Amino acid sequence: MLKQTIYALFSILILAVSCTFNKAEADLILYNATIYTVNSVFSQAQALAVKDGAFVSIGSDKEILSHYHSNNTIDAQGLFVYPGFIDGHSHFTGYGEWISRYADLSGTRSFEEVIERLKTHDSLHPSEWLLGKGWDQNLWEDKSFPDNSRLAEEFPSRKVLLSRIDGHAVLVSEKVLDIAGINADTRIDGGTIKVEDKVCTGILLDKAAEFARSFIPTPSAEERARYLLNAQSNSFAVGLTSVTDAGLDKREILFIDSLQQNGDLDIHVNIMINPNEENLDYFMPQGPICKQKLTLRSVKLYADGALGSRGAKLIEPYNDAPDHTGQMICDRNFYSQVCQRAIQSGFQVCTHAIGDGAVREILHLYSEHLKGSNNLRWRIEHSQVVQPADLGLYKSYSIIPSIQSTHCISDMNWAIDRLGKERIINAYAQKTLLKQNGWLINGTDFPIEDINPIFTFYAAIARKDHNGHPKEGFQPEEALSREEALRSITIWAAKGCFMEVRKGSIEAMKNADFVILDQDIMHCPEENIPNTQVRMTFLEGKNVFSKPIR
Repeated sequence: MLKQTIYALFSILILAVSCTFNKAEADLILYNATIYTVNSVFSQAQALAVKDGAFVSIGSDKEILSHYHSNNTIDAQGLFVYPGFIDGHSHFTGYGEWISRYADLSGTRSFEEVIERLKTHDSLHPSEWLLGKGWDQNLWEDKSFPDNSRLAEEFPSRKVLLSRIDGHAVLVSEKVLDIAGINADTRIDGGTIKVEDKVCTGILLDKAAEFARSFIPTPSAEERARYLLNAQSNSFAVGLTSVTDAGLDKREILFIDSLQQNGDLDIHVNIMINPNEENLDYFMPQGPICKQKLTLRSVKLYADGALGSRGAKLIEPYNDAPDHTGQMICDRNFYSQVCQRAIQSGFQVCTHAIGDGAVREILHLYSEHLKGSNNLRWRIEHSQVVQPADLGLYKSYSIIPSIQSTHCISDMNWAIDRLGKERIINAYAQKTLLKQNGWLINGTDFPIEDINPIFTFYAAIARKDHNGHPKEGFQPEEALSREEALRSITIWAAKGCFMEVRKGSIEAMKNADFVILDQDIMHCPEENIPNTQVRMTFLEGKNVFSKPIR
């Protein structure tokens, strides 16, 4: 009897070992989840297996657990899994520097509050330059641009530079004007210097703002690495596994590449190069660069400024500035030359265009180079105000709108002042833009907006702020469906940089980038979406951020 019992136990052990040996080895198995694959049919699954940084199988718990074995398993306890989020338009490098070096002026309700935040920052982080970012005069009772007289009172003889929320305007102290050699008679092509009573106010727009920024001391290599790692950490914490850095120079690009090659920076970065001669001459002859962690195959053009600072180029004058239509930043010949070089080098062209005048100009410029339907995926970044007569050009020339759904929420309370009741209907028309080609790219434009892609998703479907206003949504007919919104921050964002074969959905052979959320954003009450928390973020099967699931 004893021998029979021992024999039976031994047989069971042999069977168990045999079953294990018959299973394929996986580096990670996740099960007991609701998985949104975001594949072509938007199917769901319960479990997935990962090997060598890629998904190898997705299916039911029974299918995965019966075919795969791993020493690393995760019981998701019924939580919700999505592809790793992709920010289709951001300023990753600038964000890292902002959170590490600049006073945060976002959300300030008066210029006095700006001054108080600067004092606090200066006491904690004293430096030669007092820098700040994020102010928006549209949130103040007095919505006119400030001048630098208060800076002279509070920070006499200091170098102070404060960037507006959109990055297209700065307020600088008299000391910075002196260093830059800017006075009431200075002229900068593509820029505006605000003058009152024949005196510079300290407000500089577009190219003039860029010129002033060029005098800020360059941080050390150690500081720059820290900025990027801080940005990466915050990205992983909100479920971002890939970002697009919309406009960098050679020096920054090579630095990012070196950190990635050394294994210090893991996040995937899609980079658009700025259109200066050094960048064009260095990168375009190489053709598109597609590495495991870095994609570089596009050039960023800048057609106009921002609506909030009245730098966006409109066809008709601003509703609240009847003598002003904004301005194009460069002449048409320059844009055309860059487009021609891009065609020859296999580069994608991505152009910042916000006003309907700028959008029209770029649509017609693109049409001259693209000739018709194509798969070059040239993009118009923001596509914020578009005349109905121009919409068809997106479809005719396969031009892809790259939108930021949170912009319409940030702008909705004052955009009507800039555009008026008739023209506002043509602004932030994201559903209408989606219909042109059947897909679009979504992003945050961080640090101009919050880095969290879940806020992008919420803004896209609700068209409301986090307090639920307006009750019916801002131009609700332009809201995206939940499936469209999710695709816009996953597979369509990947497609926007030619990476859809490697990421953007949970499918076999793709990078194992995925995120676990504590709520089902596809079905939970709309008002609960902004409170959704990331529990885990995985990059190529590696856990890069986690909170306890329970």
